[in-house]
Amino acid sequence: MHIADFIANSNGKFITVNFIKKDGTARTLNGRIGVTKHLKGGTSTINHSKYLVLFDMHTAGYRCVNKDTIVSVTCEGLTINNNTMVTA
Repeated sequence: MHIADFIANSNGKFITVNFIKKDGTARTLNGRIGVTKHLKGGTSTINHSKYLVLFDMHTAGYRCVNKDTIVSVTCEGLTINNNTMVTA
């Protein structure tokens, strides 16, 4: 299973995403996809084929993660590292 498929199948459940930021540092983000409660209106200008939009539960804000820089994803005790399934 690929990381993108794993995230898409999370169905709004909490996920933890480890990725590399633009400045080269590692970041861990805990959040959910598909949250619409805090949207202010307008149109999204990001490229959804390249970026993943997550709602960061810690800062209560939306974050965009480059799909190419994702290192691992964890959801419900299952972890995928570099497109390889690992159990927690």
